[in-house]
Amino acid sequence: MLDTNKLHQAEADFLSQYPGGFNNPAMIEIGKKHRMDKMVSLAKECFSKTACSNVEATAENMVKVVSRASMISMFEKPKFKGFVARLSGDEKAFLVNALSQMLHGKQQAGFEAMVSLLATETLAKWSIISIIPEYYAPTKEVFVKPTTAKGILQYFNIDDPVYKPLPSWDFYKKYRKLINEGKKEVDPGLSPSNAAFSGFLMMTLKF
Repeated sequence: MLDTNKLHQAEADFLSQYPGGFNNPAMIEIGKKHRMDKMVSLAKECFSKTACSNVEATAENMVKVVSRASMISMFEKPKFKGFVARLSGDEKAFLVNALSQMLHGKQQAGFEAMVSLLATETLAKWSIISIIPEYYAPTKEVFVKPTTAKGILQYFNIDDPVYKPLPSWDFYKKYRKLINEGKKEVDPGLSPSNAAFSGFLMMTLKF
């Protein structure tokens, strides 16, 4: 669990600079570049259980969301687009089924299937693996940005989980638990989404 004393100090520092948290006009302006509301709506439309039954459309929508995601590196976007374009019909079905399982079924199986497929072209990156779940369920799932995740674990002296570049389900579920438990300890204005809560920590702790 995140150290509550350190967490409350970070909360006080952030709220002294941005009263109201993410409802502060300055934070609203910063948030515009992420278009979180639009991306969440797009994800819920594109990746519902029914929508995921259309393999071709869902594969295209995965590319669309990754391409529009402000939290994804500009270097990774074209690589992912090219990767999906090269997939065979069966491979696209595997990719879409993995995502569907992550969002609607056996989450661990879907996560590990996604990693295994993306790893065939060194695209098993935390950002690509976690971005769609974060948009689809923004107050439950987590976006794992390596620098932010490592910074949080280091600042709060967390020994388990241990960050590794290759995504793993064990790290994801433990890191998600840390974030979901941590946000309960602070003002709700600091966690309109789990990505926002992580952003508050990143901005306050400066890592």
